[in-house]
Amino acid sequence: MKKKLIIACDGGAASGKSTGAKLISKKYKLLLINSGLYYRYASCLVLENRPKNITKFLQKKLNEISYKNISKLDIYSQKISKYVPILAQRKSVRKIIDKLQQKIIKSNNRICIEGRDIASKVLNKNPRYDVAFYFKCNLKVASFRRWHDLKKKISLNEVKKTLRARTKIDKNRAHSPLVRVKDSILIQSDKLNKAQMLAKMINTINKKIK
Repeated sequence: MKKKLIIACDGGAASGKSTGAKLISKKYKLLLINSGLYYRYASCLVLENRPKNITKFLQKKLNEISYKNISKLDIYSQKISKYVPILAQRKSVRKIIDKLQQKIIKSNNRICIEGRDIASKVLNKNPRYDVAFYFKCNLKVASFRRWHDLKKKISLNEVKKTLRARTKIDKNRAHSPLVRVKDSILIQSDKLNKAQMLAKMINTINKKIK
């Protein structure tokens, strides 16, 4: 039986955390969970259905689909991206998604989760992360990356405005804001290429698991 390994990857939008989480999950054969996909899917559902009671609606809908099936959906439109931080401010919605994530976490002791409140909230205790990474990237580079992710369907300036607003909301929201925990390892993804980023993460993890 393989040794337990729980990794937390936090950071703002387009900070490189998804790339880092994917690379490290592949390297150590970890189950990868992108908490942002839950919020994207929830946002997609709300925008499409306009329910009167968002909490009750999402409680039902999110329990009807597996994370695996959510991960197969194309939910990366700019419209959804703009609504995600608004929905993510709702404490009731965060509780629903946290519960879904905890269910997955408790049945997997080799897992990597990426998001904005993973080390500070989701993996803060019972169970607690073994290693936490915090990703940072300057706005210019982050905007360029997201612009390419969106296949240049909107202007680069619009992407930059959206990312700036998203980060501001994430850091200042009342419930589970984006913060860097004290023992996290900083990954400056605008200053490292993929190989360098992976090497730094591997070095950190290997020191921990030896």
